[in-house]
Amino acid sequence: MAVLEAILSPEEESRYYSFTSAWSEDEELASMDNGSGDAWSIVFPPAGAFLRGFDHESSMSPAVHDEELWPGLINTVPEVFSAAVKEPAFNYEGKLEATVCLWRQTGDDRWHVGDIDFPDRPDPDGAERLFSVLLDPTGLAYHRFAEDYYGKTVDLDAVREVFALTPLTASLVRRLNADRSTAALLADLSYIGYPSRLA
Repeated sequence: MAVLEAILSPEEESRYYSFTSAWSEDEELASMDNGSGDAWSIVFPPAGAFLRGFDHESSMSPAVHDEELWPGLINTVPEVFSAAVKEPAFNYEGKLEATVCLWRQTGDDRWHVGDIDFPDRPDPDGAERLFSVLLDPTGLAYHRFAEDYYGKTVDLDAVREVFALTPLTASLVRRLNADRSTAALLADLSYIGYPSRLA
């Protein structure tokens, strides 16, 4: 999704989805920011993966209950992910900005979540809305998102090729955005760590 965003939106500040293969010396980071207060981040340190999402309008938003995190949300996060919990980029006024929090250590067979008493409402933490595009491996959800967000027709077959990690060629880039400079795109691809056959 980060590569598709880099092709469709040359202006980095306008992109929803991003990825950096070198967020720190030994960590990668995937993220989403819709510019309207909702965001998610997935950190990939050697210990596994840590995910936090924030839906500012969800039933579990700190704005709804005295600016505090929902009870149980981060109480049982393993110490190996403490740096991610305290990461300033994910914090607001010194507290993790989150309505969703999951983690998975390298040896785990599943994702973990805190001991949470969820509100009896649809999508109480916003996870369904926040992660619906990410969780669709077919590219269809991203395709729908992109056509709506960018207000133009997007080549679905080209989207699927990128989802299949097909190395980028100038032809594939043109199918997605004929105006995108492939020379300028190379810097984004290096940052993301995506394979390319661009010269």
